[in-house]
Amino acid sequence: MRIALAQLNQTVGDFDGNVERIVAAAHAAAAAQADALLTPELALTGYPAEDLLLRRTFYEHCDRALEQVRERTSGLPLTLIVGAPVLDAGHRRNSAIVLREGHVIGRYDKQELPNYDVFDERRYFEPGSAPLVLDIAGVRCGILICEDFWFTRAATQARDAGARMLLALNASPYHVNKQALRIDVARRNVTASGMPIAAANLVGGQDELVFDGLSFALDVHGEIAAQALPFEEDLLLVDVVPGEQAVHVEPARIELGLPLEPQIYRALVVGLRDYVEKNRIPSVVLGLSGGIDSALVLAIAVDAFGPERVRVVMMPSPYTADISIADAREMAGRLGVRYGELPIGPAFDALRETLAPEFEGLPEDLTEENLQARIRGNLLMALSNKFGSIVLTTGNKSETAVGYSTLYGDMAGGFAVIKDVAKTMVYRLARWRNRDGEVIPERIITRAPSAELRAGQTDQDSLPPYDVLDGIMEMYVEENRSMAEIIAAGYPRDAVERVLGLIRFNEYKRRQGPVGTRITRRAFGRDWRQPITSRFRG
Repeated sequence: MRIALAQLNQTVGDFDGNVERIVAAAHAAAAAQADALLTPELALTGYPAEDLLLRRTFYEHCDRALEQVRERTSGLPLTLIVGAPVLDAGHRRNSAIVLREGHVIGRYDKQELPNYDVFDERRYFEPGSAPLVLDIAGVRCGILICEDFWFTRAATQARDAGARMLLALNASPYHVNKQALRIDVARRNVTASGMPIAAANLVGGQDELVFDGLSFALDVHGEIAAQALPFEEDLLLVDVVPGEQAVHVEPARIELGLPLEPQIYRALVVGLRDYVEKNRIPSVVLGLSGGIDSALVLAIAVDAFGPERVRVVMMPSPYTADISIADAREMAGRLGVRYGELPIGPAFDALRETLAPEFEGLPEDLTEENLQARIRGNLLMALSNKFGSIVLTTGNKSETAVGYSTLYGDMAGGFAVIKDVAKTMVYRLARWRNRDGEVIPERIITRAPSAELRAGQTDQDSLPPYDVLDGIMEMYVEENRSMAEIIAAGYPRDAVERVLGLIRFNEYKRRQGPVGTRITRRAFGRDWRQPITSRFRG
């Protein structure tokens, strides 16, 4: 048996486009003499479709799309396994539909519905309870969907029903080193069931989520026999030979995964590119400050779209250092993007004059700093309105965590490219991007970071050192550790109390910020759900 794993970049609700990619993959699989084509989970609709799954009309469109796939693949000599939601007598299911010779010959309903991190499937679906085992070219195959192979129940059911191999439809979103976790989990359950497994994963960006592909096959011993490309569409062919004792998976193409920095960088490029492309946005614009965060975002944007679709604006204030302007000009010139300068001094003076009667007798403070950030936000949004560009914000996860950002200022925009990237990782990514030539000027990387909203300001005036801040943030946000555990790990009590207090206080800001690509196990957004109003200090 030859199984083709279709690693597809689908878009939620784009039924025509999703059908085209499925049909094209089916024809390519047939041309490669595959006996079966396995698509990702919910390939027909895109994943996650969220509350669209509560609309009856969504299922009507899905049914019509499935009919198109059936009609356009009916003459192909292969079994086609398509991920699709089903509304059956009022029950919503996350299903795999099996087509052969123009007929639906089976349906499997996902049994294990995840309801943690970014997953909310129990809101939309009811679980199935029965296995589906098919004969494909002489091999008895059990069908699973994603979370099913993270547990043993569905695999055991399939084996007991006669399956000798598992085929899994997957929509497993990326976080750092996710593939190693997938392989480990699948390996444990393959060993337990005594069957090999092949899994077709989704690829591409969908709002905050990015899917890394890396569809794979494991042999009966849990060894990797095949693996698809990371972060790209692919069609992976896997040959399977039935034996007396077990099914044998022939060694096939094994694409290498990516080391940490290029893995994260690629995820950020794909997440940004697909958000912009799938929403049909013509171009992007961002404020270039001469600092490392905006420099990294610019590099990512150019790698996603090319320089012709990227515009940058330097908006100097009276506190902006000359070297910041020089570094911004230099980087824009290196990357060939459209560059402009809009000094904010006149607008800043005008606002202070307007507010002077109200502020009489009061010293300048954070209020005046925020005025500058909000002027810049207004200018960027004006360019966005006039030219149809989306504003890319440049705040990192460390700043987002502790509120080191200005609401309606540098938080104003449509997509937060590095909102889930800690500051220490920003530096690592910048150095990695410079590996084959200096794109980001070295001085931008080595200078002390500063918002430049008052004379002589640096980030470390207001925050702990970033290695300390990031370590505390990782333990509290991503690992759910308590204050006592973080202090026991060696972080200073005063720093821990301060950072945790800032994280709690600034929830109201994060709720109003733009979406951005998730790269960690727990990003601020859909898998961080904290009350704004709370007196719990823990």
